[in-house]
Amino acid sequence: MTQRVAVLGAKGRMGSQSVQALRAADGLEVCAEIDVEDSLDALSSADVALDFTQPDVALDHVRECISQGVHVVVGTSGFDDSRIAQVRHLLGDDPQIGVLIVPNFSIGAVLMMKFAAEAAPFFESVEVIEMHHPDKVDAPSGTATRTAEVIAAARAAAGSPALPDATQTDPDGARGATVAGIPVHALRARGYVASQEVVLGGAGETFTLRHDSHDRVSFMPGVVAAVRAVSTRPGLCVGLDTVLDL
Repeated sequence: MTQRVAVLGAKGRMGSQSVQALRAADGLEVCAEIDVEDSLDALSSADVALDFTQPDVALDHVRECISQGVHVVVGTSGFDDSRIAQVRHLLGDDPQIGVLIVPNFSIGAVLMMKFAAEAAPFFESVEVIEMHHPDKVDAPSGTATRTAEVIAAARAAAGSPALPDATQTDPDGARGATVAGIPVHALRARGYVASQEVVLGGAGETFTLRHDSHDRVSFMPGVVAAVRAVSTRPGLCVGLDTVLDL
């Protein structure tokens, strides 16, 4: 059966690329391309919505999708814990609609996060460095935030001690941000699309995991997989790893 998909933010960088990928995918039909100032009325014809907009607007879109019985995939960066909690509340105790929030649609990036979580308890130190184009509006990236969270969870489960850091003076924030206790650094430079390194260190050695997306086409297999899967998973899921059964 063909699934009808509405793309929100259809004229943006990720939205426009996704429209092309969805049109080329078997069993999917783009029934609406919605952008800024367009009516949401077209959502009523969709089975699934794919959102690449802005965090505050995306939350309103999720609310509208749930009210209309439309499953939704959120690819909007910066969809933080407070918004995720609001989505969980909107879905209620017996959800019939699937909401899938994906910090990164690259299968390589998802695997990097998994490998980083597996490796983190074996090393004394771990830091995340993310690199994106200068047009990106949020920092750190959703991927870096998610990476830090899964690393922190893995270290907590293993009983790992706090990361060593003797820094006492850093008035200009040279050590970067801290997410879930993990240092995260954001680089913005023309030429990048989306790259990330996880640097792990122990006595006498370092271990670096790196992933680079050179073109947004690298996200499209994940976009298609998420759109196909969301209707089969009522309730809230976070991360493409849930779709890939990692």
